[in-house]
Amino acid sequence: MTTAQQLQITAARVDPALLDLPWEVPLEEWPEDVLAALPRGISRHVVRFVKLSGRIIAVKEIGESVAHHEYDQLRALGRLETPSVQPLAVITGRVSPDGEPLNSALVTEHLQYSLPYRALFSQYMRPETAGRLIDALAVLLVRLHLTGFYWGDVSLSNTLFRRDAGAFAAYLVDAETGELHPQLSPGQRNYDLDLARTNIIGELMDLQAGEALDEDVDVIAVGNEIVERYESLWAELTRAESFEAGDRWRVEARINRLNELGYDVGELSITTDIDGTTVSIQPKVVDAGHFHRQVMRLTGLDVQENQARRMLNDLDAYRAATDRQNEDLTIVAHDWLDEVFTPTVRAVPRELRRKLEPAEIFHEVLEHRWFISEQQQRDVPMFEAIRSYTENVLRHRPDERAFLHHGGIADDATSG
Repeated sequence: MTTAQQLQITAARVDPALLDLPWEVPLEEWPEDVLAALPRGISRHVVRFVKLSGRIIAVKEIGESVAHHEYDQLRALGRLETPSVQPLAVITGRVSPDGEPLNSALVTEHLQYSLPYRALFSQYMRPETAGRLIDALAVLLVRLHLTGFYWGDVSLSNTLFRRDAGAFAAYLVDAETGELHPQLSPGQRNYDLDLARTNIIGELMDLQAGEALDEDVDVIAVGNEIVERYESLWAELTRAESFEAGDRWRVEARINRLNELGYDVGELSITTDIDGTTVSIQPKVVDAGHFHRQVMRLTGLDVQENQARRMLNDLDAYRAATDRQNEDLTIVAHDWLDEVFTPTVRAVPRELRRKLEPAEIFHEVLEHRWFISEQQQRDVPMFEAIRSYTENVLRHRPDERAFLHHGGIADDATSG
């Protein structure tokens, strides 16, 4: 084994178990007993999933300067609370037993309940899945650009997707070419956007060639969707708006629209003309995760944005049903957690709970209850809806927490 004296490990917190991995062996030759059971995917680099201290990590073999750059960029994105994988360490100073230098390695945490786009298409092969992934990637790209991050390699392959109340949430997993700036120029943003369109069209064509996507899907139109979705969202979040001084209600309306998109306005720039007849506003600081933060504050649960929106809607319904509109929302939320959310999730058999995140299970139970109530034209009790959902839906779903650990499809998106 490469000695600890030869290895240099850059990490905020070092897991001693890292030293037990065979760093003196090229990554593509690592023994099966340390690897997670993953098929090899397409990647510019050698990537392996490794079992470490009861969890799964991703190890990517790359040059030393690139490894340190990507590690630093991922750490910066983490501090900015931008959806991305968590970097764990950079391993340098690797040498084979015969003294040959080996490439450095970047180690990242595997993102639980996440799937690469190829895995999603291999499971479902529904044309509308492409549109939902494009929406998620557009939202991610806007969030990155608002923080001043230039990606430089935007694609479905460099993204992981988590379910989010019927939609998807996207996470960046490859920051090799990324650069963090105080602010991006229109040229930098447009380059990322054009690259995203080009790469998405190519990736979807590849899926069609492999019969994982219906040949009738217009991949050019789908690729164009990311441009349309990105530009409309960017404009809503950043454009200046002018109106008559008597229409000041539009300030609150603008804030409400941003909240509905899942963004908080930290500051508004408000200016008037010389005679005070026209008012102009422009968001100055826009933070994503409006509903997520509300749920975190009220319940302590860390969930996706659309899941949070759905949970808050159910909390409002619970508040009305129990006639507690005038009570402190924090107290009502605590009772909702104890009386509605937690019992619903725990009513699902333990062996099936791992298939989806708890918040996604809760969302799907509510959706299923509504569906069978409409179908049967009666108000189906929650316990009956849970039983029906468990037997008719969840039991037949793949185990998404462990999907990547047990023969799922892996590609560069899972590498970090």
